[in-house]
Amino acid sequence: MERLLQAFNNSHKAAALIPFLVAGDPTFDLSLSMFETLVRGPADIVEIGIPYSDPLADGPVIQASALRSLRSNFQLPRAFEMTRELRAKTSKGLVLFTYMNPVYQYTPSRFFADAAEAGADGAIIPDLPFEESALVRAEADKHGVALIPLIAPTSSESRIAAIVEKARGFVYCVAALGVTGERAKMAANVSQLVETARRYTQLPIAVGFGVSSAEQAKQTASFADGVIVGSAFIRRLEQALPASAAEPAEKLTLIDAVDSFAEELASGLTLSSRP
Repeated sequence: MERLLQAFNNSHKAAALIPFLVAGDPTFDLSLSMFETLVRGPADIVEIGIPYSDPLADGPVIQASALRSLRSNFQLPRAFEMTRELRAKTSKGLVLFTYMNPVYQYTPSRFFADAAEAGADGAIIPDLPFEESALVRAEADKHGVALIPLIAPTSSESRIAAIVEKARGFVYCVAALGVTGERAKMAANVSQLVETARRYTQLPIAVGFGVSSAEQAKQTASFADGVIVGSAFIRRLEQALPASAAEPAEKLTLIDAVDSFAEELASGLTLSSRP
């Protein structure tokens, strides 16, 4: 968990950059190369999405990415293999993003044991209700993996206080209602949500769901400690894929797509300043 906290202490950025990609899209090797590019570059933490057939919190861009990964025969244990490969090459934060059903089928004890052995620092499970999270959090704590909670614009102040009191690693602040996806504008009340959470925790707070440009990243960095970007990265990956699935994807083209966007976002964070 210490690596997560260190990721938010980058003196060159106003906020940590946290890209999200789905592991195995379009293939294991190409996906690994893109993650390696991000951790060599400006990313401070990466979210390693584990593909799932019913991703309730995800919009069409990430759903399509998960489907491509599943069609390439990616299975949950390979996420630990990918994490292990990345950990051998970086000291940056590595966070697994998954849903409760795969964790339940794998068993929480085995999931967090394998995550820890692979070098994961944290896990995000968006469909795990806070009221039912104690046993899962106990397994995560047992293995030294941060169970990172989400707070939403609909959460009451008392609920936010209860959630962040049990938080590990950092707090994931959902910037908009609905599923993941790019938004033209950030929600007006997201800064208030972050401000409320700060009353009850000293942990860093990262904002996701909708950040899709350097300008939005800069805006978010003015009140949050981290900026999470997923759909916008995957849309660029998708645009770099060949028109036909029968054609092989070009490694350098995919790497350039995610690397150039990461640098663009980082430029916004570097230029940002806290009020």
